[in-house]
Amino acid sequence: MEIYKDLNSPENKQFEKLLNSQLSKNKIEEGKIIDGKITKITDKFVFIFIPGLKSEPIVDINELNMIGLKEKIKIGENIPVLLEKIEDKNGEIIVSAIKAQKIKGWYKLEQAYEDNQSIIGKITSKCKGGVIVEHIDTGSLMFCPGSQISDKPLKNIDHLIGVEQKFAIIKLDKLRGNACVSRRQIVSTNKREDKAKIIEKFKVGDIIKDAIVKGYSSFGCFFEVNNEIDVLVHLQEISYSRVNHPDEIFNIGEKHDLKVISIDKEKLQIGCSIKQLSPDPFEHISNYEIGKEYKVKVDKITDYGCFCSLEPGLSTLLHSSEMSWTKRNIAPKKLFKVGDMIDCVITEIDKDKRRVAISHKLTLENPYDALLNKYPEGSEIDGVISSSNEYALYVKLNSFDIDGFLHANDLSYTNDPEEELKKYKKGDKIKVKILEIKKEDQKIRVGLKQLSNDPFDWFKEKKVNDIITVQVISTDNKGLMVKPENCELNFLIKKSNIAINTSDARPSRFVGGERIDAAISELNMEKRKVSLSIKLLEELQNKEAVTKFSSPLSGKNLPFSSLSEKLVDKKKKDDE
Repeated sequence: MEIYKDLNSPENKQFEKLLNSQLSKNKIEEGKIIDGKITKITDKFVFIFIPGLKSEPIVDINELNMIGLKEKIKIGENIPVLLEKIEDKNGEIIVSAIKAQKIKGWYKLEQAYEDNQSIIGKITSKCKGGVIVEHIDTGSLMFCPGSQISDKPLKNIDHLIGVEQKFAIIKLDKLRGNACVSRRQIVSTNKREDKAKIIEKFKVGDIIKDAIVKGYSSFGCFFEVNNEIDVLVHLQEISYSRVNHPDEIFNIGEKHDLKVISIDKEKLQIGCSIKQLSPDPFEHISNYEIGKEYKVKVDKITDYGCFCSLEPGLSTLLHSSEMSWTKRNIAPKKLFKVGDMIDCVITEIDKDKRRVAISHKLTLENPYDALLNKYPEGSEIDGVISSSNEYALYVKLNSFDIDGFLHANDLSYTNDPEEELKKYKKGDKIKVKILEIKKEDQKIRVGLKQLSNDPFDWFKEKKVNDIITVQVISTDNKGLMVKPENCELNFLIKKSNIAINTSDARPSRFVGGERIDAAISELNMEKRKVSLSIKLLEELQNKEAVTKFSSPLSGKNLPFSSLSEKLVDKKKKDDE
């Protein structure tokens, strides 16, 4: 121990130098991958030497066989292992060759993912939702979803199992150590590169000969060109005439010439046209005039109208509002069918928008004109109830295809409108009077009560303050219900208008059936409003009695009766 007393001695410094140099060469840390040399081989284990460790760790031979290191099981060979524990509870060193290989493989996957590089792998088995892919270099297992196996649906993938091929890494989970790869991305990239080279051969305006109809959808038709690329002819580029679906014109396998009209190098798409190979029929629009009548053919029927053709390729729109004078919101398919030849008048030609509007109803007589000529306002006409609602009836007028509007208030002068409305049903024949014709709005208003005399005319010769005789029909807390003699109308005399004295203003004074006099307190012929009052009658009678029977000198004997006259005389004198 004497040698270590002096730490500054040359011997101690030399020993310290040797010790430090040895430790710097062999930095032993748990969790690192270290190369070890095989020193001994038994039936089950391999002993390896790792500089810096106090003993030689062992590795199971089966573990080395599983990771493909069977050929390296020789004395003197180096194998990589992961140092898990420098010393466990039993004092042994724990290493793993499998984990070392997995970690090295993960490093390679990470590097490939960061560099956006593809890797070589092979599909080993199927699983739920996809397949398992083994990384050829490291043996790491990865997941490939079923949607990422190919760029088109595959019914069977047996021909892909066990075949070495490229995969793109699309997702890495470093925490869980999971990798997700895609074969589809590689296939699509290769096809994209090939497709880009093919598209370079074409330019806008080129004519493609004998393109083959490959398939179609609701928006267009697909053609195969030279067995190397598919192009689309949109529905609007098939023909100048309106086309509902490509299968109306094409059959699978047919050959047609196409004209290239667009090239999208980013989406790698070529748009073509067939109609542009022939002259535009809209150039013939100068042969047609607005306001003239022409024969058109119905090509297509929609909810809002019909598309018709003046000539092959020259389409026009017949809107549903221009089909009939009287039928509103009618379904066009109820009037016409595809292939019909109908008469129409051109109402609009818009060359900029390439639009032509036509009207069928202009070729027909306007029934509102005919009705106005034959049955002007005030005329009586027969009709049939075509429909009804909660407040009116609709009456089909005679032989005209026109419905007149009959409001419930125009059914009767005296009866309740709602009750009157219930008396009529669809199909009933009825005579009405035409009250109003609005030709521009296409509206006709008719009335039924106007066919008889208006009982309100009874008041034509009457005026406010006139006295009439009425019969009490009934009484209630509101007042008296009365009916003027020789009149069909009933009126209510309110409780407040029964008498001047409040104590006499009692409806219970009357039992019904009495004939009494009342005065007209309000009369408005335009608004058909009348108010009756017994109270007003009493006031009028009192006023008449005072005027008729009182003396001019009445009150002269009262004190101060002449005071006002004296004050007036005094004021005149003061002013003078």
